[in-house]
Amino acid sequence: MYQVIIIEDDPMVASINRRYVESLPGFGVAAVFKNGGDALRYLKDSDADLIILDYYTPLMNGDEFIDQLHAMGKTPSVIMVTSASDTDIVQKLLSRGVVDYLVKPFEFGRFKTALERFSALFEKLRHTRETMGQQEIDSLLCLQGSPGASRPQLAKGLNEATLSRIREFLIENPGAGYSSEQIAEQVHLSRITIRRYMNYMVETGELKSSIDYRTGGRPSIRYQWVG
Repeated sequence: MYQVIIIEDDPMVASINRRYVESLPGFGVAAVFKNGGDALRYLKDSDADLIILDYYTPLMNGDEFIDQLHAMGKTPSVIMVTSASDTDIVQKLLSRGVVDYLVKPFEFGRFKTALERFSALFEKLRHTRETMGQQEIDSLLCLQGSPGASRPQLAKGLNEATLSRIREFLIENPGAGYSSEQIAEQVHLSRITIRRYMNYMVETGELKSSIDYRTGGRPSIRYQWVG
């Protein structure tokens, strides 16, 4: 399992990031820190495969954290999650080992893509011979790709805040499956609205749907989170 640490000073954002990470198979959160200083102290005696790093945190920014991290001889992969979208900052970070860059607010699908890209690259490197040919190098470069290149587009008429609200309920309440009526009741939205979002999430692969014939009347469609 990939060991992930999160550096984020906003408790709500840190909690959401943690739920997102832990909803994906093969990833676990080893620790969460409010600033880079505490994270560096942790990393002196511990290792991490991946760091989810907010650029603007107390004590030091993302540049300073990466400088000190590398000075310690540590080179885990870093995904930057931040509101900083200045071109100079982005270019600087991408040239220093940051494998992906997510600008707040981001969609779960984009977050998932970032972690899946990291996992694919990590596994490719782990199972590659000591020397690589041109084809293998090209394959690695393709996996590393351009951050953000595969960002999914939100369907027309759907709202990201509403989508995140539904997502959070499903992540926090895994189960055998929920009907659109049950989800509507929990998130306080109409059944018609919920069905539109359910259809979208099934299409993007975040949910799977099944038909429940045990209702005693009209069959009910059940939706289950798959991440």
